[in-house]
Amino acid sequence: MFGDMMNMMGKLKETQKKVEDTKRRLDTVLIDEKSNDEKIKVTLTANRTIKSITISEDLLKNKEELEDYLIITLNKAIEKATKVNETELAAVAKEGLPNIPGMDMFK
Repeated sequence: MFGDMMNMMGKLKETQKKVEDTKRRLDTVLIDEKSNDEKIKVTLTANRTIKSITISEDLLKNKEELEDYLIITLNKAIEKATKVNETELAAVAKEGLPNIPGMDMFK
């Protein structure tokens, strides 16, 4: 029994390290998003850190239109990055968790 607990604790520590490694790797995964007419382009990491925003010159003349474009495009980019982030971290966590009946957290 004690050996099983030690083995499980070792697996959990190993999984925790893999999760941290995955988080660091996700800092290098870039997500690109653009508006339908390509007037705004956004790049962010899978950890949702904005790396660049490119704005078409004609959008700079209309503050409200620019704000709308930014909100829509940033939200789409964040949604994509969140999906990548959650999928990657869930895969690592599922791989390292012990099989405990009734604890099907990652189906």
